[in-house]
Order: sequence, then structure tokens, then C-alpha cells
Amino acid sequence: MTNTILVNKNNPIKESFYQKINLIKIKDIDDEETLIEENTYLAYQNLQEALKKENIEIGIESVFREIAYQEELKNRLFIEKGEDYVKKYVTEPGCSEHHTGLAIDIAIKKDGICQDNPSIEDYQKIHSVLHKFGFILRYPEGKEDITGYSYEPWHIRYVGKIPAKIIAENNLTLEEYINNFGCILYINKPQGITSFDVVHEIKKLFGLKKVGHTGTLDPIATGVMLVAVGKATKIVELLTAEDKEYITKVELGIKTDTYDITGKVLETKEVSENINIEKTLSTFKKTYLQEVPIYSAVKVNGQKLYDYARKEKEVTLPKKEVTIKEIELLEENKNKFTFRALVSKGCYIRSLIMDISKELNTYGTMSSLIRTKQGKITLEETNTLEDIKNNHFQVHKLEEVLNFQTVIPSKEEERLLIHGVKIEDRWNISDKVIFKTNKNQLIGIYEKEGKYLKTWKNF
Repeated sequence: MTNTILVNKNNPIKESFYQKINLIKIKDIDDEETLIEENTYLAYQNLQEALKKENIEIGIESVFREIAYQEELKNRLFIEKGEDYVKKYVTEPGCSEHHTGLAIDIAIKKDGICQDNPSIEDYQKIHSVLHKFGFILRYPEGKEDITGYSYEPWHIRYVGKIPAKIIAENNLTLEEYINNFGCILYINKPQGITSFDVVHEIKKLFGLKKVGHTGTLDPIATGVMLVAVGKATKIVELLTAEDKEYITKVELGIKTDTYDITGKVLETKEVSENINIEKTLSTFKKTYLQEVPIYSAVKVNGQKLYDYARKEKEVTLPKKEVTIKEIELLEENKNKFTFRALVSKGCYIRSLIMDISKELNTYGTMSSLIRTKQGKITLEETNTLEDIKNNHFQVHKLEEVLNFQTVIPSKEEERLLIHGVKIEDRWNISDKVIFKTNKNQLIGIYEKEGKYLKTWKNF
């Protein structure tokens, strides 16, 4: 989260920030010693080398500033250049990005000499490649009302490659990225880590606090995991409610405490040679009450079930209504078989295996699980965590994931919607609808109420 720290007129830096950041000593363009955040300097060196190949030479004019120095600078420039200049270009002490060690004022050289008035073309060439190295133009032209500062073509800021790429592609400021950006990631969760681990990794890579998954996958499981980033966390409940498809492998005759092969074996049982797995599976295409497994995050009396299990405390396991919409046998080999199932929200495949095994008069445990589909998103559409770490991935807008109609209202309707006022449904919406401006900006999701549409989630 450190790289995307927001420091501006309304967000002064906190002393605790310096416990999370590593400042190193370097020499600036005047060969004077200064400090800079370590990864920022490494990224700057790569940027500098790339620009040299384009015959553009840059140097560091200003980077880290202590709060006391910012105070002195403000007072000196007030005397030298006046109040108007200070208001436009000088930040209040404590509110300067230069306190972070992540911001750099660059100088452009020609034949080894710093240019007093570099060409706009040279700046534009620099700006066009910043994101490749994890930098952004911090105070762009035309965004003064958002950043609070005039256009500064020399002031660049390190945020990391993923945030920089998104900010550049969407013409955002850091303020807009942190406060307004939202997307859905289609991830192929690897085996051996939890859903929480995936969310934690995305938080670090994107530098955003609001990240959430839309359906837990056990460490043993792999496959489709939709992760909501930023403002997209507002629609997690819609995505969690989507049907999910799985392919799972089962080993009969074994009962474990976790209902899967990673658990402790509790009992074993002979498997009859006369069982008909395919026929038994077909009887589970139904809606029924399914017992929640003890190793799950479902809460009973305010405590998660897996806590009861770890403390070996007795608890009555709750039951939930689930629907098995499709189920088919894919492969059978002695006491092992593989099946595909399309299930409703809340269905535990481990519990489904236990129920199937009971009908087969034996025990059963899950040996592998792949989520192949969630809603309309398939495994083929996902990116791996390595893809994302290497900045080779696709972000998806909310309207791409949801199966709701998208509508552009009139200007008057838009004004009413933004202020939370109901509007008459002239589009014959059956459930929910996505409203966008004529500039393709998301207004929100609205739901049917009689002959009107009311706010469900406002963006």
C-alpha cells in the first residue's frame, strides 16, 4: 500500500509512514546528497536508461524533503516569487509528496547542461513511457481541480507498474485511482493458498485497500475466482450469488475430518463392487438441505466453524438449502471417480461428496477440485497470479460481468439519479439496470420498484 500513499492538501503524511519505507542516499543533479525510496530509485534508473536510447537525458533535481525544509522553501519562495506562485506550486509543510521519497522533480539535460525551458515534445516523450517503469505524471494538465495543483510536467511519482498502467490507460489522477477506480479480475486460483491469500496479494499489487473475493475456494481447490477491486467491491454480493460449476475427483472408502484428502483420516470402509455411481449422481439433481462442513468459515453463535473444529468443541452444524442444477459422471476407475456439477450459491462440494457417498453406503473424500465457471465467466478467461504480477492481465468493467441491461439516461434523468431520486421506468426493466453517462462513466445500478427505478448501488 506504501507506493500509492495519497499525500495532498487534504491528506498530510503520517509519521508512521516512515516505519514502512526504506530511504537510501543518492546524489542529485548537482552532485549533492539526498534521500529517495529504494524501489523508486531502481525504477528511475531504468527510466533514465530507456530515455537515453531516445536521446533524452534526465536528472534528479529534487526528491525527498523533510517537513522543516518544506517550511523553509515555502517562506523563501513567498519572498522571491510572491503569494500567487506559492499558492499554485508550493505545498504546505506535511502535505508535500516530496515527504514520501516517492516523488521526483526531474530536470532535462542537453549536452550535459540542464535546460531552463525544456521543450513540450521532450516532456511528452517522457510522459508517454512513465507507466512502463511504474511512474505517473502526478499533476497533469486539465486535472487541476482534482489534484489541487497546476500542471507540473517535471513532477513524476512512483506508484508501481500495475497502478501506473491503469492510471495511464484511463487518464486518471492518483486521487481518482484511489477513490473512484473499480474493476473485476478473473483469476485462476492456484492450489495451496487460500482465497484470503489471493486478496492480500491483489491489495499489494494494486495498492488499494478495498479488495474482495466473490466465493471462497479451499487451499486444495483451483480455478475461477472473481476478485473485486476498489469500487467494484460494492457488487460482491451479486457475483457471490452466481451459479458455479466444478469438476471434482473423489476417493471412496475414506472419511477425513475436513472431507478432503488433506485432512486427518478418521475412518475407512469397504466399497461394494455393485455400486452404480452414475445412477446415484443423477438422484442429486435437486434442491435439498445440505449440512455445512465443520471446516468452513460459516459462523455459529458468532464463532467460525473451523474454530470449533480446531478446539475440538461440539457444535450443531447448520443446514442450508442448495440446488444441484446439473451433475454428470465424467470418469470412473475402481474406487475413484470424477464428476461435473453446476450448483447454486452456498453449495459445498465436500458436503455434496459426503451425501453422495452415504447413498453409495460408504465414505468419500474430495481429492481435487476445479471451479470451471462462475456465472458466465469460464476458466479460459482467467489470468494467473503470475500473469498479474508480470503486468500481463485484463481488467473487466462491472457491466462486463453483470447480466443487466446498460442504459444512458437523459441529462435530466442523470441529474435525478446522481442525487438518489427515483425515476420512472421507461425501459421496461424486470430487475436491475446499469446507468451510464453519455461519456461512458458509470452512474450506478438501480432496481425496479413498481413503475419506478430506485438506487441499489450508486457509484
